[in-house]
Amino acid sequence: VQLQASGGGLVQAGGSLRLSCAVTGDLFSHEVMGWYRQAPGKERELVAISTLGDFTNYAASVKGRFTVSRDSAKNTLELQMNQLKPEDTAVYYCMSIVDGKPYFGQGTLVTVFS
Repeated sequence: VQLQASGGGLVQAGGSLRLSCAVTGDLFSHEVMGWYRQAPGKERELVAISTLGDFTNYAASVKGRFTVSRDSAKNTLELQMNQLKPEDTAVYYCMSIVDGKPYFGQGTLVTVFS
C-alpha cells in the first residue's frame, strides 16, 4: 500500500488549502483513512478520519473548519482546510488501514502565517 500526500504550502491565516492523498489499490479496500499532523516539538495528532461506512470524525480543534472526503474518481483522500490558523502549522500525513494494518504516507508541510 502506497500513500502519496500533496497540496501543502504557505498560506495566510484565514485562508484555505486542500490536501490530497493518492492511494494504490481500490479505494474501497481502505477500511479507515485519515489525516494526522505533527507540529514542531509536538506529538503527532489525529486530525480527521473517514470510514467505508461514510463515518467521519474530527479533532475538536479543526471541527467545522476541515472536511475529509474520499474521491473515488481520483482514488484519493482529500482534506479541505478552511479558516486556517497559525496553530494549524504542521506536517500533515495521510493514513490508511488495509486488512487491519496501518500505513502512513510521507508528510506534506502546511505553514500558516498571521
